[in-house]
Amino acid sequence: MSLLKTVDTNPDFTPRESKALPERLIAGDPAFKTWAQDAAKGDLVHTGVWEATPGETRSIKGDIFEFCHILSGVIEITPDAGETVTYRAGDSFVMKPGFIGVWKTIQTVRKIYVTVG
Repeated sequence: MSLLKTVDTNPDFTPRESKALPERLIAGDPAFKTWAQDAAKGDLVHTGVWEATPGETRSIKGDIFEFCHILSGVIEITPDAGETVTYRAGDSFVMKPGFIGVWKTIQTVRKIYVTVG
């Protein structure tokens, strides 16, 4: 097993497809694709590429820490009781455990993610 992992930003394998949970859907009909590419530390750390079509959902991180790097698209994230932040291609951010807010995909977004938890 190599200790170096390249994240393929345009994977050629079939992604896992999903939709927003009804209790988290706010607006639109966003569709999600996940290209999981690595798991480590007893399945505690996950890395891959995720894509979402336009729509608005509640984001609830629970005990999960997530690092995101936007490859394409535009999103707005509004933490509960916080200011809206816009992220575009090239931007990176972290959602810490306990984060709750609104994730609004303006233009189909593709991101690299690393989750811990």
